[in-house]
Amino acid sequence: MPGLTGSKPTEFKLYAPSAKKVVLSGSFNKWNIQGFSAKKDFKGNWVAKVNLKPGKYEYKFFVDGSWVDDPRCTSRVSNAFGTHNCVVEVR
Repeated sequence: MPGLTGSKPTEFKLYAPSAKKVVLSGSFNKWNIQGFSAKKDFKGNWVAKVNLKPGKYEYKFFVDGSWVDDPRCTSRVSNAFGTHNCVVEVR
């Protein structure tokens, strides 16, 4: 997605020190779990950076084979699976 006209670098972060693999997935990549692999820092934070155009996007983290909400997210919507998706608004 780099180089999209009008897009802004958007950072997603999840603290999961014992995780082996974290992937960011959402409406911006059709929920592809092969999508945006996060990188782990020395403090146990996993960070993924995505260039997104202004708008609202639903997302979750896929951590070691399980869907995980972003605990820092304050906006959520119900999904078809009886759980919630996190929402980020890019301005």
